[in-house]
Amino acid sequence: MPEYPYVWRVRTRLPWLFGRRCRVLVRGRMNTALVEFTCGYRVVTSRNYLRKAATP
Repeated sequence: MPEYPYVWRVRTRLPWLFGRRCRVLVRGRMNTALVEFTCGYRVVTSRNYLRKAATP
């Protein structure tokens, strides 16, 4: 499994991160997650904003 298996898919929230790889550190209640990007930035967000990355 890749280290960063998800992709940020929303342009309206955090548009500079659109298309960047990320990983889920912790899953929370009500479909939330603590997400970390390759640059080290972390955010708590909805898991609907994430998609599985295409495998090469």
